[in-house]
Amino acid sequence: MSRFDKKFKRRANRVHYKIRSKLFGKLRLSVFRSERHIYAQIIDDAVGRTLCSASTVDAAFRGTGKTSNCDASRRVGEMLAGRAKDIGINEVVFDRGGYNYHGRVKALADGAHNGGLLF
Repeated sequence: MSRFDKKFKRRANRVHYKIRSKLFGKLRLSVFRSERHIYAQIIDDAVGRTLCSASTVDAAFRGTGKTSNCDASRRVGEMLAGRAKDIGINEVVFDRGGYNYHGRVKALADGAHNGGLLF
């Protein structure tokens, strides 16, 4: 790992923890983005438990055919909103996890919002 990679990793962690510290104590929709997949989960920080989750590696998502990354992220957001509605969650705080609110992260947020979740 180069010196640049270490520096970037530390900066990304600082941004992530700074955002998370402001959102603590509320139901939050947390996003993790890898090169191939996107994962989202609703976490209750008071209990320290994940209430529901959705991702592009779920079995329910796999049979839907090939789509672009942004379309897949939007559908993951809609799936998560549906699962949250089933257990009675209507309002969450969006935790973008240090990622810019652009591209796949924005598409996931739009899909969750269209699915009925309030931010």
